[in-house]
Amino acid sequence: MTRYKSWTLTDTASDVWLDSFAVANDALRLATPHDWSIRKRTLRGGLRDGVDLIEVHNGALAYSVLPTRGMGIWHGEYRGNFLGWHSPVRGPVHPRFVNLTERQGLGWLRGFDELLCRCGLACNGPPGEDAWTDKQGASHKSQVTLHGRITNLPAQLVEVRIGLDPPYEMSVIGRVEECELFGPQLVLTTTITTAPGSNRLVLHDVVENRSAAPAEMQLLYHCNVGPPFLEAGSRVVAPIAELAPMTARAAEGIDTYDTYLGPTTGYAEQVYAYDLQADAAGRTLALLYNRNADKGLALRWNHSELPCFIVWKNTAAVEDGYVTGLEPSLNYPNFKSFERQQGRVKMLPPGGRWEATWGLEVFDTKEGVGHVLTEIATLQAHAPRKIHRTPQAKFSPA
Repeated sequence: MTRYKSWTLTDTASDVWLDSFAVANDALRLATPHDWSIRKRTLRGGLRDGVDLIEVHNGALAYSVLPTRGMGIWHGEYRGNFLGWHSPVRGPVHPRFVNLTERQGLGWLRGFDELLCRCGLACNGPPGEDAWTDKQGASHKSQVTLHGRITNLPAQLVEVRIGLDPPYEMSVIGRVEECELFGPQLVLTTTITTAPGSNRLVLHDVVENRSAAPAEMQLLYHCNVGPPFLEAGSRVVAPIAELAPMTARAAEGIDTYDTYLGPTTGYAEQVYAYDLQADAAGRTLALLYNRNADKGLALRWNHSELPCFIVWKNTAAVEDGYVTGLEPSLNYPNFKSFERQQGRVKMLPPGGRWEATWGLEVFDTKEGVGHVLTEIATLQAHAPRKIHRTPQAKFSPA
């Protein structure tokens, strides 16, 4: 069994909370040449006041975890290449400044500036009134807000763990509870892991239903990328089984669904729904790479755990948020009632759980990008892609 050393940074059940924390290779003297470190601090001033920030640096790859914002990942960097995007929102924003019901349920956007945030857990997609009938025939209605609550909930438990044996994995573990009386009792436990010198981080998420009644669950990983990976001529590639624009606006760009413009004033977002091919073990992937094919960001996940994939193109002016989203998901980001009709709302039994493991890799050489492109081409060779020119009823109601 792998040995490790751990530190508890937050544990509300035991009244533990550390305002600051630091550990580095010079303290543990692990047999690695990489100068790694993990540091925790609490931000002060402005909309970020009170946000806990855990900065992980493995000697090559760096990223900041946000326990105050649902254990999302704020910004990062890989060998001088920025990871994330420049949102008009200057975050990270403390959840107390985000009113989810504002602007008819679009208030979530006031805190949105992360490299990675989760959309869920009880719901995601656009806001509105959700109506459904339970198994006993009773009718129910509730208001749902854009992309749910999990991103704006703080972690109840936060732990740092360092492996004492090769590959000396460095993990940040957090537990976030989305619970209410007469409502969902869903608990997310995430483990975010990297290794010294690696170009990769891995997320392992477990969602548990703590209720004695069944509970619906939705989850989408909103991975948001700007320059230097996104620029005029960048491409997004994946082993496509089927693809469709989700709206009439997206259909306007179907001939260039896989390429990107430079910053474009007045650009209106385009969203595409993908059903991807996978290998015999269910593994699939997607890659965003720049015009010169020497910088790329790849996501890897299991199709059986996250069967949906979405690409959000928002190549607006830099001042308005020049960004694209690569989004592995349990569902497509439609209104919850539509996704329920399509059978894409997960139902967890009492005490039930769902889990998924997926990774993000960064490349800064043509060789690295080329290897991933070859992987995708190999998967794509198993069957031709089917590209729809208009929205399809099974992907979206448009």
